[in-house]
Amino acid sequence: MKRMSLKKFGVLLVVFLTWSALQIVVAKELVVGVSWSNFQEERWKRDEGAMRAALEARGGKYISADAQSSVEKQMADIESLMARGADALIILAQDKDAIMPAIIRAKQEGIPVVGYDRLIEAPGVFYLTFDNVEVGRMQARAVYNQKPKGRYVFIKGSPSDPNASLLHQGQLQVLQHAIDRGDIEVVGEQYTEGWLPELAQKNMEQILTANQNKVDAIVASNDGTAGGVVAALTAVGLEGLPVSGQDGDFAALNRVARGLQSVSVWKDARALGRAAANIALDLAEGKKPKKIKGSIKWSGGPKGFTMNAVLLPPIPITTHNIHIVLAENWIKKADLCKGALPSITACQ
Repeated sequence: MKRMSLKKFGVLLVVFLTWSALQIVVAKELVVGVSWSNFQEERWKRDEGAMRAALEARGGKYISADAQSSVEKQMADIESLMARGADALIILAQDKDAIMPAIIRAKQEGIPVVGYDRLIEAPGVFYLTFDNVEVGRMQARAVYNQKPKGRYVFIKGSPSDPNASLLHQGQLQVLQHAIDRGDIEVVGEQYTEGWLPELAQKNMEQILTANQNKVDAIVASNDGTAGGVVAALTAVGLEGLPVSGQDGDFAALNRVARGLQSVSVWKDARALGRAAANIALDLAEGKKPKKIKGSIKWSGGPKGFTMNAVLLPPIPITTHNIHIVLAENWIKKADLCKGALPSITACQ
């Protein structure tokens, strides 16, 4: 009887340990809530696909909300994501300042926050983006290489997005000497609320009218604003002037192939999405921010806060290296090459 009791005890112990192990596995499923400022832009769908896949590969769960460019809705969305059990938040902020109450609330709840691609300058927020100052330098170099002298226009990003200032900072690091020498005359400079292409087009139209169409080059801060600029130029017969952009939007890459845009600084959204997923899970699991792979101390924001950050490297795509986006399966040849210049060997 004693031997049987021990055997039964052993069986019960194995069952209990197995059940406990299963409970631990179940408990380890972490939920990551993603708040998108505006899911209508082409690139965010690619970010999401990579983000979701990376989360699922590690046993995490993806939940999300689209603020539809509304600050008020984004605040409500973040509250909802926390209520739905988010263990970490990834936030693409619509407005860097208006978002602060939600950031404070998340901190009070012990929920780590990843500021995704747009700076949220607050203590405890982990910043993930591409090197935006370098993106600005790349944009300016590409335009300057085509037009080292002339009448320049800056079509900047949204005034509520710190990235717009970081980009312009990089642009000026390249162009300021030529401006000071008088080789470049800045004849127009305008922010673009919400990065909206239609507003960029309207701003560019007004600048063209004010300058009797005497404009030689345009430094536009992303592909959406570049599209608005190209539309305005085309309407007055000035298509083909140097124009910059970023994001690797399909339409923009096609404009590069057609000679209508000088550069689209490609930021592989798939890499950013994967990185965000892994960082969010690492933080949710209790990993220290300084231990995150690739983490650096960064204090380049307007408030000068020192933050943990990961800055991924961008690639400027021009007619000289446009084959890269085909080789990396970013875009199909048919989408890239429609109407392409004969000199684009990748399209032959």
